[in-house]
Amino acid sequence: MRQFYLTFPKRDALRSELNWTHYRQLMRVPDTNAREFYLEEAAKAGWSSRQLQRQIHTMYYERILASKDKSDTLVEYTLPENDQQIYASKYLPYLPTEEELKRELRIADFERVEE
Repeated sequence: MRQFYLTFPKRDALRSELNWTHYRQLMRVPDTNAREFYLEEAAKAGWSSRQLQRQIHTMYYERILASKDKSDTLVEYTLPENDQQIYASKYLPYLPTEEELKRELRIADFERVEE
């Protein structure tokens, strides 16, 4: 309980969406910024305690920071009117730049036309 109080001294800042198991896992995150990120994301996205644990262990916060360093592009995928094709992307450990995304879409369009 002492560790809980030292980690979360402001009682008003606690989130009602999270339970004791969430907070036990959050107390193990040493970086304050990462802990705040996980707290907000878990509450906003409705992560279960297992989902939170997986995100912490796979270093989700650090991966997000790394991808923001690589690209500041915010990508929105939309489905054009009367088009039933949904594009799936290759796995990348970072957000692609706008130029990389345009190149991938041109390649996908070219492959679709050839079919």
